[in-house]
Amino acid sequence: MEISASEIIERVTSRVQPGSIVLFHNAALHTPEALPTILETLISQGYTIVPISQLILSTPYTIDHTGRQFAA
Repeated sequence: MEISASEIIERVTSRVQPGSIVLFHNAALHTPEALPTILETLISQGYTIVPISQLILSTPYTIDHTGRQFAA
């Protein structure tokens, strides 16, 4: 199923919340077209965009049932 750039934008910007991790598939047809608008929208709403490497703990950690990481 192929979705348009506007659908991607709506899905992401309407569902994101503090702590969200948004995965973009680089092979998706309209992702490159949607990405600038998504980033601009989220940044204007006060979100900070960071690479996943900044989110994953580098020290030993455990993950609870909600997927949250905690230092071991």
